[in-house]
Amino acid sequence: MRRRDFIRLAGAAAAAIPSTLKAAPRGATILYDDAATVVNDAGPTDAAALWVRKSDLPRINKFELKPQGACRDDICIPIPANMTRGGYFNYSAFAKKVGQTVVADADEGVWSLGEMQMLRGGFLKSRVAPDFALPDRRGRTVHLSDFKGKKVLVVTWASW
Repeated sequence: MRRRDFIRLAGAAAAAIPSTLKAAPRGATILYDDAATVVNDAGPTDAAALWVRKSDLPRINKFELKPQGACRDDICIPIPANMTRGGYFNYSAFAKKVGQTVVADADEGVWSLGEMQMLRGGFLKSRVAPDFALPDRRGRTVHLSDFKGKKVLVVTWASW
């Protein structure tokens, strides 16, 4: 399910529930990397911070807490002591630390986090575009790498 469809669906479902029946959400839905991860025990979540169980972190973003910090593959990010509390981890503070955009509807328990720039690859530093393939006007597949050494103008468009 695409992120914007999920947010639209979640908003419509929440609007259909009378406010007298809504309970304070203890869980949270975290949207990251085109996936929606539901955590049942979000800890002391408020409008400014999302606390998740340390054991839920690998399901959310594939990071794992180790003595050297939050680690994923060969990347480890040092974590200050105030980002952990017992069995909980301040996920929103971590997201801000690594440069992610955080958008939250804490009342509904939905948190959307942007892409981590450090995981996007070295092509940003080298200014070399990643290779991709698209059909040309005749339907033949054309790779960007076919134009290596030549200047290329790539025009994109989206309806949203």
